[in-house]
Amino acid sequence: MSTTTLKEQNELFPVFLKLEHLTVLVVGGGYVGTEKLTALLQNSPRATIKVVAIQFSPEVLQLALENENISLVAKAFSPEDVAGSDLVIVGINDRQASREISLEAKRQGKLVNVADQPELCDFYLSSVVRKGNLKIAISTNGKSPTLAKRLKETFHDALPEELDQVLDNLQLIRNRLKGDFSAKVTQLNDITKVLATEPTAARKQPSGRFGKIAFLGLFALLFTTLGLVLSPYLSLQEVGNFATSIDPLFYWMIMAGFVAQLVDGALGMGYGVTCTTILMSLGVNLPAISGSIHTAEVFSSGASGYSHYKFGNVNKKLFKVLLIPGVIGAILGAMLLSWVGEEYAGYVRPVLATYTLILGARIVYNAFRKTKERKKIKKAGLLAGAGGFLDSFGGGGWGPLVTSTLISKGRTPRFVIGSVSITEFFVALASSLTFFALLGLGHLPIILGLIIGGVIAAPIAARLAGKLPLKTMFIAVGSLVIIWSLRILLKAVGIF
Repeated sequence: MSTTTLKEQNELFPVFLKLEHLTVLVVGGGYVGTEKLTALLQNSPRATIKVVAIQFSPEVLQLALENENISLVAKAFSPEDVAGSDLVIVGINDRQASREISLEAKRQGKLVNVADQPELCDFYLSSVVRKGNLKIAISTNGKSPTLAKRLKETFHDALPEELDQVLDNLQLIRNRLKGDFSAKVTQLNDITKVLATEPTAARKQPSGRFGKIAFLGLFALLFTTLGLVLSPYLSLQEVGNFATSIDPLFYWMIMAGFVAQLVDGALGMGYGVTCTTILMSLGVNLPAISGSIHTAEVFSSGASGYSHYKFGNVNKKLFKVLLIPGVIGAILGAMLLSWVGEEYAGYVRPVLATYTLILGARIVYNAFRKTKERKKIKKAGLLAGAGGFLDSFGGGGWGPLVTSTLISKGRTPRFVIGSVSITEFFVALASSLTFFALLGLGHLPIILGLIIGGVIAAPIAARLAGKLPLKTMFIAVGSLVIIWSLRILLKAVGIF
């Protein structure tokens, strides 16, 4: 006699409900109830929801104020509350009371979900990945919501932001196709076959117009390198002296460039402040610090931007929005600083630091709150222009201003950091060329040291930007913004 061992499997039937046509009863107004209510609103903001609880948390009260389709009933649960509801969700910490509410709802023929008690549930609230019209629900059969949450974060970062555009294009194609259902399916399968083949190679190889931009960027980098060597501001004797007698400070410059680019490439900001802090501690004078950092940043940001693109961290649409305004802002800032003098830039830094300090605190706060729907950035071009101007005129601010603002609006840190980093190359190039034309160039040992260290660190930092957990990146970016902002404010009042 043989025995067959059946492997346990998930037998749940996945369904997407149009909750705007249904009524949902949520029992519980505390932490668990807030979590359930938030999940409902994120996925179905037009659903009619009644919340019954003795007390309501401030978060539930705020959600009710912001959504007129939510009604709050301040009282203990009674069987009459179930009437008129299509679904019942129990979100209270009392297990026995949850069981009794579940039994009553089922007695009245309602489908029930009970927090942390899978055996009482008729359905589960899944972790959901959203990319515009694309929605992916993840279920672990009620065994581990934590794993479902981690998978959600992984898929959210892995799926490109452009997927919603792909869906729109496929809808247009489908509407134009002729033939019966079978013929349309066959044609669509042929069109979308590329999405399932060689995803890694396709993601890593620059192609099309964006690949040309990357190539032109590298060409500009090589052209700038040649211009640096042949610059009329440098003599052959100066280059020869540097090659034959390397000062130990040169190795410290390599270390400074490596650390600064590691921070900037992984977190999307911090190159200037990290370099400045290290160089000041080594006794380098301020004019040398300012000129050297702007020049070296062209090379390190070029290597960083290309590495981010290679590892799939760049949102092409965001890059295009940021590019032109950022470059224009950088040129204007460099020209104004060259004409009026650096002392006026000191008035701009405290204002920028106050703004970014608030953003930094908001980013850290977002790391500890539930995932919220991403807000659309309506004036990203204006933001890039301000960031480029302040980076040139104020001596820094592109990363802290642009990166922190975009992340604080709910944008995915990985794609924000990658897109801002590749744009930073063009911003730094425009700024540096303007400074070269108006002020000249010097401090070769410092510049070369920073360049070498930055180029070495760039691919490592780009890889870290794609691997760090979402919460860790929020905390790291927020903390760096706060430290940068406090340092500028303390310096402005003469304390630091």
